[in-house]
Parts: sequence; C-alpha cells; structure tokens
Amino acid sequence: MDVSHLLDELNDAQREAVTGDAGHLLVLAGAGSGKTRVLVHRIAWLIQVHHVSPMGLLAVTFTNKAAGEMRARVGELLGIRPEGLWIGTFHGICHRMLRMHADEVGLPDTFQILDSDDQYRLIRRVIRDMELDEGQFPARAMQGLINHHKDEGRRPENIEHLDNPHAAQQVAIYRYYQDYCERSGLVDFAELLLRTVELLRDNPARRRHYQERFGHTLIDEFQDTNRLQYALVRLLSGEQGRMFVVGDDDQSIYGWRGARVENVSDFVRDFDPQVVRLEQNYRSTATILEAANRVIDHNDDRMGKNLWTEGEAGEPIRLFAAWSAEEEADYIIARIQDWIGQGGSPSEAAILYRSNAQSRLFEQVLLREGIDYRVYGGQRFFERAEIKDAMAYLRLLHNRNDDPAFERVINVPARGIGERTVERVREQARSRKISLFAAASELIAAQGLPARAGKAIESFIEKINMLDEQTANASLGDTMSAVVRAAQLGEWYRGREAPDRAETREENLEELVRAAESFEQPAEDEQAGLAPLASFLAQAALEAGEHQGQSWQDCVQLMTLHSAKGLEFPLVFMAGLEEGLFPHQKSVEEPGRLSEERRLCYVGMTRAMQRLYISFAESRYLHGQRILSRPSRFVDELPAHLIEQVRPRQPAAATQTGLGARPDSSADHGLRLGGTVGHQRFGIGTVVSLEGQGDNARVQVNFEQAGSKWLVLAYASLERLD
Repeated sequence: MDVSHLLDELNDAQREAVTGDAGHLLVLAGAGSGKTRVLVHRIAWLIQVHHVSPMGLLAVTFTNKAAGEMRARVGELLGIRPEGLWIGTFHGICHRMLRMHADEVGLPDTFQILDSDDQYRLIRRVIRDMELDEGQFPARAMQGLINHHKDEGRRPENIEHLDNPHAAQQVAIYRYYQDYCERSGLVDFAELLLRTVELLRDNPARRRHYQERFGHTLIDEFQDTNRLQYALVRLLSGEQGRMFVVGDDDQSIYGWRGARVENVSDFVRDFDPQVVRLEQNYRSTATILEAANRVIDHNDDRMGKNLWTEGEAGEPIRLFAAWSAEEEADYIIARIQDWIGQGGSPSEAAILYRSNAQSRLFEQVLLREGIDYRVYGGQRFFERAEIKDAMAYLRLLHNRNDDPAFERVINVPARGIGERTVERVREQARSRKISLFAAASELIAAQGLPARAGKAIESFIEKINMLDEQTANASLGDTMSAVVRAAQLGEWYRGREAPDRAETREENLEELVRAAESFEQPAEDEQAGLAPLASFLAQAALEAGEHQGQSWQDCVQLMTLHSAKGLEFPLVFMAGLEEGLFPHQKSVEEPGRLSEERRLCYVGMTRAMQRLYISFAESRYLHGQRILSRPSRFVDELPAHLIEQVRPRQPAAATQTGLGARPDSSADHGLRLGGTVGHQRFGIGTVVSLEGQGDNARVQVNFEQAGSKWLVLAYASLERLD
C-alpha cells in the first residue's frame, strides 16, 4: 500500500512523530507547529500502516469544535465515514460510556447533564434547603469547591475537615447536593468524568474490556488535563495500551481551572515515552518567535524547546509606553485604523488583555471611530436565557424529576406563583423524598396550596402533561416547536422588554426550533439506543459547557489572553503589561502562578503572525481609583535588539525605572534625583525618579523604612531636607 501521501506534507520532526514507534510517545508541540496535522496523520498511519481497526482508536481533545475538525480530517484523509470513530472531548467520551453502562454506575437511563448555570442554581437551592447563611456559604464558591473536589477524585466521605466546623459544613453541602443529584438522575460536568473513572477503577471486567478495545489512545492539549483526566488516561491504557500524547508545557495556562502542567512530566515518569519536539513554527516571524523564546526561558520548570521558522525576520516588536490607559486605547485603535487604511481587514486585528474589565476603553474608542468589533467568547447560543428557558420545558418533558428545570420555569412566564409557594413545594419534596414535580402534583391533589397559586401550578402541570401526550410520536423539530408555542416565551418577553431585545430573543427561539429540526444524532448516541430528544438535550448541555469562542464577522477582535489560545492574527496588540495587572498581583503571591502568567504572555505573543505591539500605561483606573503602575517584568525580559520603543524614556529616568518614562525637567517640582525628602507617613527617603509635569507629576522615593514608593507630587506633601 502506498502511504507516501501521509508523509508528503510533513517536516522531519512531524514525520518522526507520525511514524514513531508504536509504543508510548510524547509530542512536545510548540505554538503554530502543526500539532493537529500530526495527530490526524498519526491516526491515519496507525490505521493504514499498522492495520489498527478504526474502532480500536480513542482520540480525545478539549472542545467539540476541535473534535469535529479532527473527525472530518481523518475521514477525508482515509476516505471513510468518521461518524463511528471514538473521537471527542473528555466529557463527550465519558458521556458516551456512561450512557452505555448507566445501570452499572447507578444512573437511570434517562439521566440528564447539568450545565454550569443549572448546577449553580441547584447549589443555591441546596444551601437554602439547609437553612444556611448564603453570606458564609456563597453558591458560586461552593460550586467551585464541589467541582474542585470532584476533579481531584474526592467524594464527600473522602474529605478530611479536621474538626473545622466551616469545612465540615461545606462537606455537608457537597453531600446534600450529591444526594439530590442521585435522586433526580442529574450529572454535572465533573461528575461525568468522576463516574467514568469509578466505573473503570471498580469494575475489572469493564476496565479490561476498554483496555483491550482501545489499544491506542491519542490525547491532544495534554498540558490542560487535570488530575481526574490523567487518572482516566492511566485506567484506559493499562499494561498493553499505547499512548500518543500531544502537549506543550509552555502553553499550560488553565491552572485556575484545575489543569496540571505537572501531568506532562508525570507522563514521562509513568510511561517512559519516546519524546519528539515540534519546534518549527509556521505562524509567526522570526523576531516574534525569538522574543517569545527569551521570555519563556525565564521559567525554570519547563521541559524546554526553541521555536524557529524558515520565514522572514519580520518587523521589530513595537513597545508603547502610554501615560494613561485612555492614551493606550487611543494609540492602539489608531494603529488598527492605519492597518485598515493600508488594505488590511478589521478581523485580522486582535486586542488581547489580561482582564475582561480592560475591554471597556477599547470598545469606547472603537465605537467613537465607527469601527465594528466583537468581544470574543461572548455568550453562546445555549447559554442565553430564552434558550435555557425553552430547553427547561423540553427537559421536563423528558424527565419529570429534573428539579432545576422545574424551578427555572415554574414561574416563567409569570403565573403569580410566589417564592413562598415554591418553598412549600420544596418542603413537600424534602419530606417525601420525591421530585418537585411529584410534590406539586401531591399538593394539588390534597388541596395543600392556596387556591390561586394551586390553580396556577395545576395549570403548569397540565400543560407539561398535555405537551407530552401531543408530542409522543412527533419529530424532534415538531416537539421543539410545540414547546416554544405552548410556553409562550416570545409573548412574555415582548411584554416585559424593549422591542429590539424582545425581537432578538424571539429570533433566538426560532433558531432553536431550526436547530432541533436539523439536529443530526451522533452515531454513538444512536448506537447506545438514546432517543433523539435525550441525545439533543445531552449535546446542548455539552455545547453550553464549552469554553471555546465563536467566529465573527469582519470586525476587530477583543479578547482575554486566555481566550486567545489556539487562535492567530496578522496584527496583535497585547495591552496592559503592568505589574499587578499582568502578571496579576495574585500570581506574585501564590507559588507556581508566576510561571503560569509568563506562559500566558508566551501564548499571547505567539498569536501574532506579522506584527506585534506591546503596551502598558503608567496610570489607569482600577477598582474605582487611579493607580500608578510600572511596566511588567515581562517587558524587561524582552530582548532589546528586537524592540522598537515608540516612546522611550528620558535616559536619566530610564536607568531608574525602566522603559517608557516621560521626559521632563526636575525644576518643575523643585526636587532633584538623589535628593533627600521627608514624608509624614513613610519617613525619610531618597528621590530615585521624577516623571511628568504639573498635576500629573510623580516621584519615586526609596524610603529608609517603607521601601520604594511612587507618589503623586500634588498630594504627597514632601518636605525637602537637602
């Protein structure tokens, strides 16, 4: 068989990875080095050369979009239909396994996935049911804690609280929440993974089945895996399984979400793989790559690689020192206007920042200049309120025990059902250990509710039951259409919101009906015997849980540095490189976080293809006050010969404060460098830097007791002592 076409497009390192020994292999794939191509060609190589059955491969990545692209490219490369291949996200693969073995893990066949918003609502309800103070036990914090424990593989009974009453109460909330999910047949995202790990760990026959079935497991973005995902990988591989792992320890930026960059080094320790480095970059200029390499070199906890390109050196990196965040925004938008004026497209320009709060000034200037823009990673379709409302009705049709769905729409549209009535239903459900839907039905039958509220709830229950009867044999599209009509959400929004907003919501509801009509059930769901309705609900929940952003029209892209991972743009602006902002202040205080912030800087730099601008402001409003700041340490780590300073500091000041100072005369403030001054609070110190003029003038003083401080001269009340 001629397989040369599988290797023709590959460079030497990529070819080594694709054709490597069929044992364990770790591919350290640098930014823009073609890792997806390597993964796809590796799958094709195993099938065509090693004659591995397509059903004997398991390929895992982190977004449905990436999984879909991988599946399509494998099908195109091999000329096969890829629908049945086990290619998906960790959550998607685990969902598939749990559907096939629901009875073995104690789940009903109709179990439903809780997305993040519904999980939050349920935890809030649990805290109220337990009559706890939400100020002491915030629902959002408890959601994060419960998910963290699950990501670490801990059930409530496995958590030590060392007689700490607050910690013990947190464990009790976790236990109550978990019991509730068990009764209602609900599974959150973290539970999908944990339940699958427990299935394989505690059932030797099932574990052996999957280890024998999947002789080859391929994992993408391995640096983003958490402890539970690594445990799952080890269980699936067993003694005979072969692992092909692709990752980049220099791009591990999701530690706050539970990702462990240590999994890369643990994989080397546990599996002793062949290691291949993909270092040739096909995205950025040599200048950008060299600068990124030098910055990431300051991390001493990396496996090491050096990106390079056969392309041109390219333009120098422009470094802009702004007096204020407002001036920074003006400068960046002006450069985008230059780009567009020279024939560039708005969508080729991206503004990257550390915090979402930074977007406001850029949006303000873009609006003023009439330039279209989108904030990347905005609310996804299945996360919108009107869609979640309609889907809650659909979920109740499928499963009357879905309490979060019941609570979401019991008074949507408004039916005059107050919180006191809902609480009465909750009490009935708690005492009888039944669902809210069943509890409401019992109270109606026993006339246990006030007449008006009881009539409203009875009407709601009858509507759900009637819809169920009407759509028993209907298609998914017709069912969704009937739900939207019966729920009357469009009319409700028209009566309570501005016309344009209500119109948008109605258009979204129409789009939901179209989504149901055109829904193609995944082959694995069909093979598992899942009804189209259950499959649609599951896929919608998985889609809502994604962190990946969307594609937009031809407009400037604004996004956080975290959102930028995996993307590329000809023109990139990295804004707000200031100490305390980027790197974030918390990263300096917490072990290991500074290295992750530097990796985030590396990720941002390597998004740029042709031009890269880096900027910082010497002052900006944060938390309601103007803060004076100094350039990020990452700025100091940039090689000077690769930088073009758009506004260099005055040499005398630059020796004291780094890049970007404002030239001025010391005579304006009556102080001099090296002079001695006194301050009522900080004591005696020496002037080490002077910047600005008039009301904007500021001074850096090295105080004998308090250390170095930046002070605004107009408010500092310094006394000259020399």
